[in-house]
Amino acid sequence: MLRGPAAVWAALGPLLWACGLALRGGMLYPRESPSRERKELNGLWSFRADFSENRRQGFEQQWYRTPLRESGPTLDMPVPSSFNDVGQDRQLRSFVGWVWYEREATLPQRWTQDLGTRVVLRIGSAHYYAIVWVNGVHVAEHEGGHLPFEADISKLVQSGPLASCRITIAINNTLTPHTLPPGTILYQTDTSKYPKGYFVQNINFDFFNYAGLHRPVLLYTTPTTYIDDITVSTSVDQDTGLVDYQIFVEGGEHFQLEVRLLDEEGKVVAQGTGGRGQLQVPNAHLWWPYLMHEHPAYLYSLEVRLTAQTAAGSVSDFYTLPVGIRTVAVTEHQFLINGKPFYFHGVNKHEDADIRGKGFDWPLLVKDFNLLRWLGANAFRTSHYPYAEEVMQLCDRYGIVVIDESPGVGIVLVESYSNVSLQHHLEVMEELVRRDKNHPAVVMWSVANEPTSFLKPAGYYFKTLIAHTKALDPSRPVTFVTNSNYEADLGAPYVDVICVNSYYSWYHDYGHMEVIQLQLATQFENWYRTYQKPIIQSEYGADTIAGFHQDPPLMFSEEYQKGLLEQYHLVLDQKRKEYVVGELIWNFADFMTNQSPQRVMGNKKGIFTRQRQPKGAAFLLRERYWKLANETRYPWSAVKSQCLENSPFTL
Repeated sequence: MLRGPAAVWAALGPLLWACGLALRGGMLYPRESPSRERKELNGLWSFRADFSENRRQGFEQQWYRTPLRESGPTLDMPVPSSFNDVGQDRQLRSFVGWVWYEREATLPQRWTQDLGTRVVLRIGSAHYYAIVWVNGVHVAEHEGGHLPFEADISKLVQSGPLASCRITIAINNTLTPHTLPPGTILYQTDTSKYPKGYFVQNINFDFFNYAGLHRPVLLYTTPTTYIDDITVSTSVDQDTGLVDYQIFVEGGEHFQLEVRLLDEEGKVVAQGTGGRGQLQVPNAHLWWPYLMHEHPAYLYSLEVRLTAQTAAGSVSDFYTLPVGIRTVAVTEHQFLINGKPFYFHGVNKHEDADIRGKGFDWPLLVKDFNLLRWLGANAFRTSHYPYAEEVMQLCDRYGIVVIDESPGVGIVLVESYSNVSLQHHLEVMEELVRRDKNHPAVVMWSVANEPTSFLKPAGYYFKTLIAHTKALDPSRPVTFVTNSNYEADLGAPYVDVICVNSYYSWYHDYGHMEVIQLQLATQFENWYRTYQKPIIQSEYGADTIAGFHQDPPLMFSEEYQKGLLEQYHLVLDQKRKEYVVGELIWNFADFMTNQSPQRVMGNKKGIFTRQRQPKGAAFLLRERYWKLANETRYPWSAVKSQCLENSPFTL
């Protein structure tokens, strides 16, 4: 029998889906334009965790109907941020159940009085399940902690002489076998050892289950007839770039659409009309990855203008979408960008930092990108969930290639392969593709990380999931990341690229680095012989405590991490001449995990500390990545300036 937060989830879930409020339509990033405004609601919110035994007091007492302070004591909580590490309350750090956020938002007068203005509330991320009220009226709910959702609140804020509105968000971080990521609630019933009603959240993934409002919350406006979505796909015909576009409009049937494509100097290079068409760009500047071209990450601007006839007269809406013209293809042994072989030399990351947890933070983000470029990294995987939209925008801008991963991590239980789980996973992939489909930096979708893909239900599950993702976006390859035996993996036949995680001489053969080369070479040969698909070493590494030194190298020393990486690199250098198309270190930086005897204040496999300071392995990897960049087969002049500026070598 379900109790506590799991019981609330079971009771509310069917009700919420029955309301028919699942996401529909587009998910364009809110940008200001002549017809659109935005108001960020970041800062301090009122906060209260529901510590009642069944975690349902907030619903039983209807905390959303009146200001939250009237329900009892509240805390100041920064948004965006995880709530776990902000305070000094041990109970709150590991809290499982419902928490409540509230904020009063003052609205511009024209928003509340102009009935031709549509007002939308957008939540960038609420982990894990969120219910939203405005002035006590239920407006939205969303399952999943890493993707945005929104609600049109125009009628609520334009119904009277309102100068402000009260936004209440209840969030439940409980994970069940059918959530993504999954988890289980373990109830301890031995009252000689545990208090009455004691339970813990069990998870099968190795990062801390931070919760809260992790990304910006904002209000934005559009006209009542508005551009709802834009889909762009690109190709190249000799020197001509082809930009196919499709535009979706909501709120009206009588309208005209004008489209212009501008280069980085603001010059119009192509234009068209109508909701669907193709723009041809002679002598197009292609979007190239960092270090692959003299001018990487070239972005055009697609300007869309909507003119609609309404009862109140003519209405216009404007939206500008950055566009990168590039192609992606996969052969038996190569990954191609713009028809040229591309080798991933990069990292896996986490959205994780001191105090803020998974909360979005611009200074931290810019620091991370500066470190990536210093390192000579050209790619990363969004392990193990979609990252903030602003991260994707910087990848487009800097030419950092992305393997875009869903929150499908920790899928190990048979129950997590049920039809209920599959349906939710399909919906998550739809939301992810809808959000990130126009980013040129995104070159591949990853539907999961290290599932138990040898279980019998996994074959149908991943066949369906991968086919669905390819149908959503035929322009990009699809993968999932495995650590299964090559013969037993039931999902591998359906992916386009094999992504393999392995930790030789770390999780087994402890300390014996002499076996790495043989075991890694055997791994690659077995996978390629079986599937004849390009392979990425998607994770490898070793935990290292910064400042620990030992020679000869011992586990957890900086020397051991460096030595292990060097053994991997010897084999990677052989196999990248054949069919290995990438290597992604685990991990970019140390990150927090659940407490256990195997984890010393988190996972320490980072080449940088959690505070973004380099360990010895960072310099080793920097030397390697710049050498890989310098060995490019393309005209040397294309990357010489970047290499001279950043490379640790004299060229």
